[in-house]
Amino acid sequence: MTNTATEWIDLNNREFRQTLLESHSPVCLVVKAALRPVGDLDRFQPAGFPEIGHVIYNAPRGNGSVDKVCIVDSPASMANHLETICMDGPTCGLHDDLAGLPYVRCVTDETAGKPSEDDQLQNVVCTSLTEGHRLASDYFLDGLVERKWIAAEIRQTDGKEENIPAHWAGKTFREKLRSDFSIIEVAKDKTYFVPPQTWWSIYKTVFAYDPNSLIHGIMFAREQIKISRFLTAHLEAFGASRVGRSGVKFDRLGKTTSGQPIFAVDEETASEIRATFILDLALLRSYGRKNEGLSSEQKQLLLDLALWKIGRLLRKPFRFRTGCFLIKEQVSISTETQEQVEIEFPVIDMRSAIEACKFDGEGITDVYYPSDKLYKPSSEAGETPADDTTSAAVAEDEMGE
Repeated sequence: MTNTATEWIDLNNREFRQTLLESHSPVCLVVKAALRPVGDLDRFQPAGFPEIGHVIYNAPRGNGSVDKVCIVDSPASMANHLETICMDGPTCGLHDDLAGLPYVRCVTDETAGKPSEDDQLQNVVCTSLTEGHRLASDYFLDGLVERKWIAAEIRQTDGKEENIPAHWAGKTFREKLRSDFSIIEVAKDKTYFVPPQTWWSIYKTVFAYDPNSLIHGIMFAREQIKISRFLTAHLEAFGASRVGRSGVKFDRLGKTTSGQPIFAVDEETASEIRATFILDLALLRSYGRKNEGLSSEQKQLLLDLALWKIGRLLRKPFRFRTGCFLIKEQVSISTETQEQVEIEFPVIDMRSAIEACKFDGEGITDVYYPSDKLYKPSSEAGETPADDTTSAAVAEDEMGE
């Protein structure tokens, strides 16, 4: 039964949100939102994959009964949705509320395969808010963060002349991060040791480049550094039932090999659709202690940003995918010691939270990835494409994205 007393909770009050970072405060904050399809439709489309379909499982309830529960979106997918709303539409810019928040961009040459000393390198490939591995994506780690222009030259190697075209050279972002992390290299570019005290440097470094990575989790596989999610979100449907229907593809000119296939489409109905957001306050508090690690203002920014994301996702109808357009009905909040309380979700002032952290400059870090490597097909290059390395694969398995 939902508690209607609201004495203990006031997320609109910044001073109250600050108390959530104190050691005696709750371990976690749980936000639950009841959703329904826009237009009062009965059916909706959960996440699914070919040959797997939608996931429905039997959740045990009291008296030996079970409830059919459908996973509409996993924590990994929900993290992607929560990052999407940080962006200003399909462009790579931030939402106005987040102006000044640090993040990293991968940039390349304006003309593919033709590096130029005069190139302003404003052709944005992706950002740490759009990449599934966030700051740990190889698009950033393998790029150059400190670069200088090297003119074309002819080198003599074993009596043979080798033409070296003009190019950008310098320190990679991976090298810069390893230095800032203060980790110990045991085997070059292979094995690293992370002394306990260096975690303060790791938290501060990740925060300085991309605070969002501390909210949704990050893993640097080669460096053996993993930071768990501070905000974990689930989207589930209860009392779920599968609805099967068919579709057909028409090829009127006969230009494809598929012909005119008829295929099956699965959707779901449910008695309740619920989004659950769990904020691990104890984990957030562990990012800084006294004068080590993150300051109270920096931890406050992470809490406020997580709440801002949740509020923006719930405030208006949100399309999770083509056939999953949902609108909020009600929101409740609880902790491990306090019962659920229905609330109107607050509007968080992110400008004040960002200004309190006193970031340097605009907060955007550009790393350069050469276009001749970025766009060269892997079959010709004899290499795996960017962000398809062992480290990325491991990170995907660990973080679920």
